[in-house]
Amino acid sequence: MTLEPRDPFVVDTRPLGRQPGSMRTVDRLVAAPEAYSTAMASVPEGSEIALDLRLEAVMEGVLVTGTAGGRVTAECSRCLDPLSEDFEAEFQELYRYSDESAEAAESGGDASDEDEDYYLEGDLLDLGPVVRDAVVLTLPLSPLCEPDCPGLCADCGAKIADAGPEHGHGERIDPRWEALRTLAEDPGER
Repeated sequence: MTLEPRDPFVVDTRPLGRQPGSMRTVDRLVAAPEAYSTAMASVPEGSEIALDLRLEAVMEGVLVTGTAGGRVTAECSRCLDPLSEDFEAEFQELYRYSDESAEAAESGGDASDEDEDYYLEGDLLDLGPVVRDAVVLTLPLSPLCEPDCPGLCADCGAKIADAGPEHGHGERIDPRWEALRTLAEDPGER
């Protein structure tokens, strides 16, 4: 697969050089190419994501350390109200020089280790998968509008925070236990 240099997630490392110890920073505003989501929260497709990157040349390749920030949309896991909040995902990944992958294959290197590594394609690296993974892992699994959100009434579905403390439905007895209740009220009858 050939990387497209104009892709906003592709970074050209030529200005960095291959001299270990050299470093440069890159700031970019990119659009999410797809929705990054969990069951109740997402960064919608096309949403702006701010990338703040530090590229460092090391012996094995290029070490990328950075943050991805933007807005996440979600719904409260208790009352289902929509909410939107900022997120910031941190990541760090080593992109190995491509000639190292060829050397490892020739020397009988472990293929399973290679599958987990990222490689430079020439002087280009693709941040897409790394940013996606970092953002999805940052998304809340059970977002809340307020830390003490009381949720919805189990009987009528009304939002408890809006219904007030006097909201209630009286005592309801499960019909399966009705026969036991009548026994408890009048134990003499059988």
